[in-house]
Amino acid sequence: REPRKGEGSPDYWVRRAVGDGLSPRAGRMSLAAYCVICCRRIGTSTSPLKSGTRWRDIRNIIKFTGSLILGGSLFLTYEVLALKKAVTLDTQVVEREKMKSYIYVHTVSLDKGENHGIAWQARKELHKAVRKVLATSAKILRNPFADPFSTVDIEDHECAVWLLLRKSKSDDKTTRLEAVQEMSETHHWHDYQYRLIAQACDPKTLIGLARSKESDLRFFLLPPPLPSLKEDSSTEEELRQLLASLPQTELDECIQYFTSLALSESSQSLAAQKGGLWCFGGNGLPYAESFGEVPSATVEMFCLEAIVKHSEISTHCDKIEANGGLQLLQRLYRLHKDCPKVQRNIMRIIGNMALNEHLHSSIVRSGWVSIMAEAMKSDRIMEASHAARILANLDRETVQEKYQDGVYVLHPQYRTSQPIKADVLFIHGLMGAAFKTWRQQDSEQAVIEKPMEDEDRYTTCWPKTWLAKDCPALRIISVEYDTTLSDWRARCPMERKSIAFRSNELLRKLRAAGVGDRPVVWISHSMGGLLVKKMLLEASKKPEMSAVINNTRGIIFYSVPHHGSHLAEYSVNIRYLLFPSLEVKELSKDSPALKTLQDDFLEFAKDKNFQVLNFVETLPTYIGSMIKLHVVPVESADLGIGDLIPVDVNHLNICKPKKKDAFLYQRTLQFIRETLAKDLEN
Repeated sequence: REPRKGEGSPDYWVRRAVGDGLSPRAGRMSLAAYCVICCRRIGTSTSPLKSGTRWRDIRNIIKFTGSLILGGSLFLTYEVLALKKAVTLDTQVVEREKMKSYIYVHTVSLDKGENHGIAWQARKELHKAVRKVLATSAKILRNPFADPFSTVDIEDHECAVWLLLRKSKSDDKTTRLEAVQEMSETHHWHDYQYRLIAQACDPKTLIGLARSKESDLRFFLLPPPLPSLKEDSSTEEELRQLLASLPQTELDECIQYFTSLALSESSQSLAAQKGGLWCFGGNGLPYAESFGEVPSATVEMFCLEAIVKHSEISTHCDKIEANGGLQLLQRLYRLHKDCPKVQRNIMRIIGNMALNEHLHSSIVRSGWVSIMAEAMKSDRIMEASHAARILANLDRETVQEKYQDGVYVLHPQYRTSQPIKADVLFIHGLMGAAFKTWRQQDSEQAVIEKPMEDEDRYTTCWPKTWLAKDCPALRIISVEYDTTLSDWRARCPMERKSIAFRSNELLRKLRAAGVGDRPVVWISHSMGGLLVKKMLLEASKKPEMSAVINNTRGIIFYSVPHHGSHLAEYSVNIRYLLFPSLEVKELSKDSPALKTLQDDFLEFAKDKNFQVLNFVETLPTYIGSMIKLHVVPVESADLGIGDLIPVDVNHLNICKPKKKDAFLYQRTLQFIRETLAKDLEN
């Protein structure tokens, strides 16, 4: 039927429902029913297509809007939680870094307003995205971040630094070594990034960087502040107190002598009793060996000599560390930066202490690694070699050998990827030294060229510069021991060491340094050749030393007095003539010990088929200003096996080539290459 007037409106049905006695609520329900009916009519009606499309669009918009609102709410919730996690620091990591006593940084402002501005917050959001990319790539590579990196928000340009730090603390040794190498080869970082590594790296990494040739010195923090001296005290007095605190047990006569002498003297008594002169040998004539030096400095030298001997005993090293010796020695090292002798003895002590692995952490904390890293880069070969010994004894990652006092590696002094296939050992002679014996022959032209610092034209140690460059696969070791011409000049009057005693001592030290594990060539000058012969004979009698014999390939003798020397029959002045040292006495032609050594070694060497090369001087040597002496004549330098080559030089210069292309060096190089040819090829 046709609807009544107003019947189609919603108000009509509400009024009708109320008029029929129904409540307003019932009227609204009727309205709802009316809406349902209308919807059904619309759905079944044949209204135009445009009206139905409009309703479908409305429904789609409602669905999309609802989904968008719901998804956005979930996304915002996730981002809030992620941001909270990102800005949360791992307090344990922070506390561990604070507890590292060797970290000393400048104070910074704690005002958060200075750093946490709008730009800072914006950068953090960007860095968070970068971190997510890194985390995703790490998962793909099955190498997820460690826990500290998942909770610390780091700058994007610092990611490489922190990843290298994490890599350097890996459980895998190869990974750690790669990380240290990457750090040492990095030269484009900012200053604060080097400081970051210096503060956060562990001792192994720090030592590895110190032993890496290309490392930047900014990797190393300054040593911690030294404790103040006691009131009314001095470094000399504290040094003597340190010496007095060391045990007096397990000491030989020489250590007891040095200790008692250093403790009994004072700077005041030295000035009064010696009148400015110091008898460095103790008893005997007061030579002016220290003329012009401050007496207190000489007393410090005596104390250091005694502490060097004490540091050869492990339990005494513990006492030195417990009584503040590391800090006191560092103070002396700084005070005497222009005195190589003082610094040399201090580094000898630290090197001996580094032989004890339980003291490594104390040595690192006291700042000695930073000092030695700088010393390694010194142009002075002696300083660099002492520093190399200390760091090698500290480096248990790549070095298995231990280098005792007097054993110095000339090459390689840094970590290297070059495989070492053989050892060449240099043993100096009477009154020689590990470095000065093997310098280039001095001349006026050489002195002029020294400032040019061209090692090919002049070198203070040709095995380290020339030989290391020509044969990089060699480990080159130089040995040092004390010798004297006269007991009057002996540092310790009780120390009368024979060739047999010294050979056993050196053999023990060289075996600890790994000599015998590779093919070996021995190179010796003067009395050093007698020591080499005695060491090989002693090693042949000890099963534990058999590797030394089995791996010895050849020997070079520079003017070695196999049959004695005229040196024992002459002297510079009356004191040498009256009291020649035991070493000089053993060099005399009528020495029974020398004849027995020659006969025994000749028989031994022929059975082993060693390669031997002998050089001998043909010119006399000036001793003093008046006496000329042919120290080792040709007949005495003839071992009886191997080639004998006379050279027109004196006894001192027989082991000092004039230049790199001189016959003396080139023949030596040829012998080494030919003798080790098979080993170097393999």
